Amino acid sequence: MVSTDMTSLAQYDEEQVRLMGERCILVDRDDKPIGYETKKNCHLMTNISQGLLHRAFSVFLFNNKGELLLQQRSDEKITFPNCFTNTCCSHPLNDPLEIVEKDALGVRQAAQRKLGHELGIPKDELPLDQFQYLTRIQYLAPSDETWGEHEIDYILFFQTGNKDVTLNVNVNEVQHARYVSKAELQQLVADAKDGKCLITPWFRLICEKFLFQWWDHLADLSSHVDHDTIHRL
Repeated sequence: MVSTDMTSLAQYDEEQVRLMGERCILVDRDDKPIGYETKKNCHLMTNISQGLLHRAFSVFLFNNKGELLLQQRSDEKITFPNCFTNTCCSHPLNDPLEIVEKDALGVRQAAQRKLGHELGIPKDELPLDQFQYLTRIQYLAPSDETWGEHEIDYILFFQTGNKDVTLNVNVNEVQHARYVSKAELQQLVADAKDGKCLITPWFRLICEKFLFQWWDHLADLSSHVDHDTIHRL
């Protein structure tokens, strides 16, 4: 049963509290939708410990040099503040545009929306057919004693053409964004292991298990597409 306890949000940023009212898509272990719940309730560890699971996505946006757009989450974020992570990570919402299952269209439309919200990338620079859905992962990670994540996460790659996307960073969401090479990200991951910086748990898992292999095949990722498997990490 979903807990709707009175965990206070009074100490958090007003805009981040507002976003906690968004309705995330609840799924079972096979990623079948079973309803919806608020973002707040989906991220309470009291609910996660009872198995509450929701749908998410992680975007990896590469420029024409093969560099990944990395972000550092704002210190206003309620979960995983100040952590480095992939280009954009969020949730499709219980909205007619974002619940579409066919070809992961709902997830791709959610990704387009959030790239605009977090990084200010104009919609016309993010054609839906350029989002490549590779696979899904399931993971569970606490942010602190109160908040955490338990998601089935769709992995989306987006590769720009000859012109980089336009960035107009929303500082309430993202404190810093920059492109990194594969070697630079490998150093960041090593620094995180040494406690020199923070990275989000899903990003760490994806880096350790998949990302650097995928990075070597940006020209043709077809052999890495796996829509049947949900990798339990």
